[in-house]
Amino acid sequence: MASEQQVKRYLACWFQLGKKLVTRNGSLARLPTSIIAGEVYSQEFESLWQEALSPESGDCYLEGTSQTIAELLTPRWDIEPCVRCDMPVTLINLGSSSGDCACSDLSNWPNQDLPLPREPVSSQRHLGGLRDRLQQADRLRDLEENEARGVFQDLPESAEIEKTQQSQNNIGEYWRKAGSL
Repeated sequence: MASEQQVKRYLACWFQLGKKLVTRNGSLARLPTSIIAGEVYSQEFESLWQEALSPESGDCYLEGTSQTIAELLTPRWDIEPCVRCDMPVTLINLGSSSGDCACSDLSNWPNQDLPLPREPVSSQRHLGGLRDRLQQADRLRDLEENEARGVFQDLPESAEIEKTQQSQNNIGEYWRKAGSL
């Protein structure tokens, strides 16, 4: 079942490629001028999202598709990456579907020269993750340098335990080989 967040991301990604949200049972097509505002979706996008969820808006669907937003929020539908362009595409999870991706009528897509549409990103969380990975790489490099020099006293306790276990394994392997000679 596609979650509300997945359907919201699906719309946001396709809006970034110029696809419109068709509302009022096909009589109105709208595209927000702004989709992402920093780390969140724009107010204009959020308003259009709320309109898409409202029963008063009638059937609402992404231009070039036939599934309504209300249908996508039922257990019958999933959202997965398109095998052609990696963009989110709707798939029926019971039975078969047409397999059509909304990219099928975009002559300039997929275009690997352009950045892929995205959802909002928390800069703090993203930068924190980068920092953590760099620190982890530094610690690993330090461990490898210490190992190459035979210096083990400054290693964290878990690394010392791992070194001891590795040494024990090497000794056991030596005796197994020696015993088989």
